[in-house]
Amino acid sequence: MAIILVHGAWGDGSHWRHIIPILDKAGYAVRAVQNPLTSLEDDINKTIDLIDAQEGKVLLVGHSYGGTVITGAGNHDKVVGLVYIAAFAPDEGDSVISIFDRRERTSGAASIYPDAKAFLWIKYSQFHAAFCHDLSEDDGLVMSLTQKPSHAKCFQEKTQTPAWKTRPSWYQVSDQDHVIPPVTEKEMAEAIRARKIIHLDASHTSMSSHPQEVAALILEAAEECVTAQI
Repeated sequence: MAIILVHGAWGDGSHWRHIIPILDKAGYAVRAVQNPLTSLEDDINKTIDLIDAQEGKVLLVGHSYGGTVITGAGNHDKVVGLVYIAAFAPDEGDSVISIFDRRERTSGAASIYPDAKAFLWIKYSQFHAAFCHDLSEDDGLVMSLTQKPSHAKCFQEKTQTPAWKTRPSWYQVSDQDHVIPPVTEKEMAEAIRARKIIHLDASHTSMSSHPQEVAALILEAAEECVTAQI
């Protein structure tokens, strides 16, 4: 079975750099998608391309906006499970914006701004505090300066049929998240009836600050999915 890691907004596949070696050493085929972040449809299609390239079944793991991507791409017949890491888990008709609008915007969300071509950025000077405050300042600086902007369409397009309605799911809540409100994460985890919900005292980038715990959840999900296929 393959494990495909789906990054969120303002990042790329390298955001999984602390997770990939752990999953690889556990014997899984690990792949990290490089989504264009040009629209939700584009990102789902790019993720499906990578699913298609795998020989067997696939476990999808999504961080942040990547959760919206796996919610759509997870309907692929090769996908056997979904793991949400401090991620959006939308229902049918939901968008990232509509989920943000459920309550007052976080300090991190307030740091987002559009450029002239409708791509969204996080202010460089506020990135560390908004996105990854539990990492070192140097790590925060690198993430800030290498951020990949996301087009507004990624956040505006609505989810169609959510894969979590027919696939088992797992969820990790970041209790110190400054981007998605932790209470919203908890609500989504409960709404999708995640088989297991774990809470970490982590920022939005929990896979970087708590890689062992995040990897353990992914491996637990993978093992359950493998067992279910036997």
